[in-house]
Amino acid sequence: MTNPVNGEERVILLVDVQNIYYTTRQIHRCNFDFNAFWAKATAGRKVVKAIAYAIDRGDEKQRQFQNILRAIGFEVKLKPYIQRSDGSAKGDWDVGITIDAMEYADKVDTVVLASGDGDFDLLAARLREKFWVHVDVYGVRELTATSLMCAATRFIPIEGDLLLNR
Repeated sequence: MTNPVNGEERVILLVDVQNIYYTTRQIHRCNFDFNAFWAKATAGRKVVKAIAYAIDRGDEKQRQFQNILRAIGFEVKLKPYIQRSDGSAKGDWDVGITIDAMEYADKVDTVVLASGDGDFDLLAARLREKFWVHVDVYGVRELTATSLMCAATRFIPIEGDLLLNR
């Protein structure tokens, strides 16, 4: 699919920052390379929108990271970190990512989703069926839901050149 005006494929990037950060650290013991991801996911494509969804704990190191994401080209959407009385934490962007994906689906040819969360399998299937868009999913293979990999048009494992500090 391409934009009929100039022949360029239009893309939206949606990044579940917490999911990508923790799954990459757990399996690869290093960090995800957001610059390499941007270059790979946008090569030969026109970026309509790029959003990174993160949790805000309010610390300086995190603010610096958010500024790096902005410098790359991402809009950074933040939710406050919520510590529950039972010790668990809340900070989930699933609904926000889904709303943005549905809002932009008719404006793009490809939705790039960086997350391994199986809750997005329904979203990927719906985007493909209703909007006829491609859905590229980037995730750490060992921690990405099989249902999400199957619902995607294409699964791109986070490994090799998508990793920092290897």
